[in-house]
Amino acid sequence: MSRIGKKIIAIPEKTDVTIGEGKVTVKGPQGEISREFPMQIEVKKEGSTITVAPAKNTKDLSPLWGTVAAHIINMIEGVNKPFQKKLVVEGIGYKADLKGEELVMALGFSHLVKMKVPKGLKVTIEKGIITIVGINKDLVGQFAASIREHKKPEPYKGKGIHYEDEVVRRKQGKKSV
Repeated sequence: MSRIGKKIIAIPEKTDVTIGEGKVTVKGPQGEISREFPMQIEVKKEGSTITVAPAKNTKDLSPLWGTVAAHIINMIEGVNKPFQKKLVVEGIGYKADLKGEELVMALGFSHLVKMKVPKGLKVTIEKGIITIVGINKDLVGQFAASIREHKKPEPYKGKGIHYEDEVVRRKQGKKSV
């Protein structure tokens, strides 16, 4: 049995949830997001609450049940208050700039690293901190991870791109005799 799936999901004010054939659409003050879910999981709206339950009680549907409930919770949360990730660009000569809809980073390579900002995300850069904001939690997290993947922080000097709250474990380096 799924603990997250059993919980009743409350719909806040100013939020509209529409449930169709395997598709859930959530509209709120920040925007609209929709997602398709498997038909084996039943999503029902009753007044200002949503319940999620599997059509059959099988071992395979239990993890899917909690996942669907968590996605719906994230959708409702995202249209009311957008998700945000902050990345820190640290190191001499490392920098990031926003040119139109493209993120351009100098990361110590012989070339500039260019990434297109996905639709639905807002990216701002201020003093070496890249802030990614959007209503889709999956998209915000995936884009932040793909930025970090270009230059992970190294353990000796801490140079690279890391999350703002991430602790980079430092190593000691060579000792002189």
